[in-house]
Amino acid sequence: MIYFDNSATTKIAPEVLDTYNKVSEQVWGNPSSLNNLGEVAHNLLEQSRQQIASLLNVLEDEILFTGSGTEGDNWVIKGTAMAKMSHGKHLITTTVEHPAVMNTMAQLEQLGFEVTYLPVDDEGRINVEDLKAALRSDTILVSVMAVNNEIGTVQPLVEIGNVLKDYPTVHFHVDAVQAIGKGVQEAFMSDRVDFVTFSGHKFHAPRGVGFIYSKRGRHIEPLLTGGGQEHNLRSGTENVPAIAGMSKALRLLLENETEMVTKQKTVKEVVFNHINEFGKITTFSKMQSNFAPHILCFAIEGVRGESIVHAFESEGIYISTTSACSSKKNQASGTLLAMNVPEALAKSAVRISFDENNTLEEAKEFNRVFDILYHKFEKINSK
Repeated sequence: MIYFDNSATTKIAPEVLDTYNKVSEQVWGNPSSLNNLGEVAHNLLEQSRQQIASLLNVLEDEILFTGSGTEGDNWVIKGTAMAKMSHGKHLITTTVEHPAVMNTMAQLEQLGFEVTYLPVDDEGRINVEDLKAALRSDTILVSVMAVNNEIGTVQPLVEIGNVLKDYPTVHFHVDAVQAIGKGVQEAFMSDRVDFVTFSGHKFHAPRGVGFIYSKRGRHIEPLLTGGGQEHNLRSGTENVPAIAGMSKALRLLLENETEMVTKQKTVKEVVFNHINEFGKITTFSKMQSNFAPHILCFAIEGVRGESIVHAFESEGIYISTTSACSSKKNQASGTLLAMNVPEALAKSAVRISFDENNTLEEAKEFNRVFDILYHKFEKINSK
């Protein structure tokens, strides 16, 4: 089996699974309890928070645990809306965000907020001049993803941050779910970024756990109220085994980040160069530095994306259409449509996504299978 669907989810690392199992078995007290079992759980929870903060070079109290990247996006956006609605009800995002952002913005629009959706160019990237033009006196939030989950575009976060230095009261949120460990940390953890969303299962941690970076001095209202966990900002008993596992996964991810990024770029380039030798291929992802090293999106003209996915699956190679969240809905890629790609071509798009465990041998096997399938599709389309 060759697994090239790492942007959808990654396999939990053996060391992380070991930590998860040990904590589940040995540290099962409630971290909010006053007894000794609770104290042990609380201490491990805070050790995990401290490690994550240290790895990201931020303060301990700036790390808040969540159940997913989706929750993190919802929390920052809705939490900002609730906290700052007396100052304004205008938010800015882009036309290529993950559904966790897009649908949250749509929900706020129904509640009377106004949202500006910045357009993108033919590489899926916004123009900072459009952001400048969109900012208003009643703007309270700018939310821009670091790395696009469908084609891998890296947004100009540093330039956005420079613009927002003149708007100190506007919250700047970055969805970094696809960006962590991909060599762009300096951009999404810059001084002007206020909130960043992360999801554990994208970097070999368990599913159902994530965290946000929330800059000290910036306030958002709680999305979940109750027992007052996470500094009274996110109620609900913390998933200590998953959090401890996520902390270890992040350490493993970042300790050899440069080497891992180089490896992913090399594997991507082998596939990229090969498929671009064929005539009916449109490649939406590029090899330039302003694209992530692990995502390669392309289309075979005249062949639906799901047909390509199942054809590779029959050969033991697992890829996806574009976003995993919409892959079963038979929808065209929202990112590609925003880039003005024709709908028929957008529906032909598939995504390959690598991680540090993928090899050149796997890339070469993908290319071998690609040759066979391409010619099969060519014969079908010629009839």
